[in-house]
Amino acid sequence: MTGTRVQRALGGHAAIGLLVSALLYLIALSGTLIVVHDRWQRWEQPDIVETATLSPAAVQAAMQAALVRDRGKPPTTHLYIRLPNEDLPRGVVTTDHGASYVDGSGQIVGREAHSWTEFLIGLHEYLHLPATWGVILVGALGVALAALVVTGVLAHPRILRDAFRLRMRQDPQIARADWHNRIGVWTLPFVLAVALTGAFIGLGSVGTTMLARAYAGGKLEAIYAPVFGHEPAPNPAKAALPDIATALAAVRTRVPEAVPTYVIVHEPGTMGQHVQVIAEHPRRLIYGETYAFDARGGWRGPVGLADGAIGQQVAASAYNLHFGNYAGLPVEIAYILFGLGLCVVTATGTSLWLRKRQRRGLGGTRLTACWSVVIWGTPLLIVALAWLRALAGPDVPLATVFWSALAAAIAAAAARPSWFPDVALRTILAAALIATALVHLLLFRTAPGSVLAIDVIVLALAIAALTLSRRRSA
Repeated sequence: MTGTRVQRALGGHAAIGLLVSALLYLIALSGTLIVVHDRWQRWEQPDIVETATLSPAAVQAAMQAALVRDRGKPPTTHLYIRLPNEDLPRGVVTTDHGASYVDGSGQIVGREAHSWTEFLIGLHEYLHLPATWGVILVGALGVALAALVVTGVLAHPRILRDAFRLRMRQDPQIARADWHNRIGVWTLPFVLAVALTGAFIGLGSVGTTMLARAYAGGKLEAIYAPVFGHEPAPNPAKAALPDIATALAAVRTRVPEAVPTYVIVHEPGTMGQHVQVIAEHPRRLIYGETYAFDARGGWRGPVGLADGAIGQQVAASAYNLHFGNYAGLPVEIAYILFGLGLCVVTATGTSLWLRKRQRRGLGGTRLTACWSVVIWGTPLLIVALAWLRALAGPDVPLATVFWSALAAAIAAAAARPSWFPDVALRTILAAALIATALVHLLLFRTAPGSVLAIDVIVLALAIAALTLSRRRSA
């Protein structure tokens, strides 16, 4: 009786360990993909009219067009205008009632409906849980990842000396361990950076909530204000729309080195309205500085993210450091490669542990099959959801479909482990990627070259992976 209880406890312990590893893998995989989320957004909606810039007058027109679109609906509290950039040469205007693309004159040309890309972002940032709890969980997993990295290095005193030692012709378990250790060393600085910044971003909400309850009567905005700026009290009385064009002109005159990226209008059409312009500062790690204006475009000054208190600059730098949104495409490519390395380390680490359990006679066949579904079934489901979004439209609840399908597949693997061999899952995934890239190329062959480049890269990687998998199986 005692032995059975111990065996069940060990099984439960192993299942919990597998769950944590699976969540880390999901976060790593989705994070790798969303490094270039702007490019995925263009890939998902390749037929939208694009424009390199929006003039101040066009931005003013975009605000007016969005509010005309929302007539008959409750007043919007915040209006956002995203300005075009190299990664996403499209203007986007967003209100409380939806988002639309605008052309070079500021007129609406289509609905922003990149639900597949948003699905990936939600998976990485909060695992599709209620936002607050999801962000906290992801932050806690960031702490766990940092701890795994540190303990992994301490547990292998020769890990740096053996950084380039790969025993590929040895036992598969030894080869897998070498890949795990070597890639772990090569990606060590990157993993620590993204793990710690992810923990900072995720768990920072816990700290601000506690501070708000203790010192500000539960008002979060009072805690965020010293870092991101104060927001004036609202005044719902009607007023003419604000002068965004003058505000943008002021930024370009006063801070010519800054590149405006967003315009935010708070409480548009009311006496309490005001305008903020977020602008990137080249060669800085901060995501941007926020410049405040009154309704007539009068200058109120910067918040201080670029040259304010050290804490403000650190807070504004964590986001770009975590997501790789700095220094352009070379850094994005590096983040993708390092992110893939983290996926490999996560996958091989758990695989090593499961196979060691099997060798010791502790079972693990079912857990191994479940893990195979997570590793290969997750990207396969992501590809399937791209097809579902394309065929059924952007309003399909992709997150619900994903988690339901993944849970069903894991349950099936636990019941019938022989149905989910690694080789078959890898082959199906490669075939799905090849089919997706080819169909997208054929359907949107007139799309911009940077959009079609994604199809070519996916196609090449899938063919290479399929070829390698067949050679290993031969």
